[in-house]
Amino acid sequence: MKDFETFKDEKLRLGFDEVLVRHWEPDTENKMHSHPFDTDAVVVQGEYWLTMGGQIRHLKTGDAFKVPRNIMHSEKYGHEGAVFWAARKN
Repeated sequence: MKDFETFKDEKLRLGFDEVLVRHWEPDTENKMHSHPFDTDAVVVQGEYWLTMGGQIRHLKTGDAFKVPRNIMHSEKYGHEGAVFWAARKN
């Protein structure tokens, strides 16, 4: 897996506006919501369930995912929490 700086540099070159590290506490749940930006991310620690479009994806370390802007989704993080790198494009 790449390091964060490499991930960040690649995403900024691709036109993303912001790249950050997201830390989630164990067993955190975020009910259905949306964001005004596109997200392109990779899980770097822990596990995470993403529900979007009626489908649940169980994401683990090394898995990449995308959430388009204004798309309703929910999130649930595992017993150990999770960390992912997220690139956002407005």
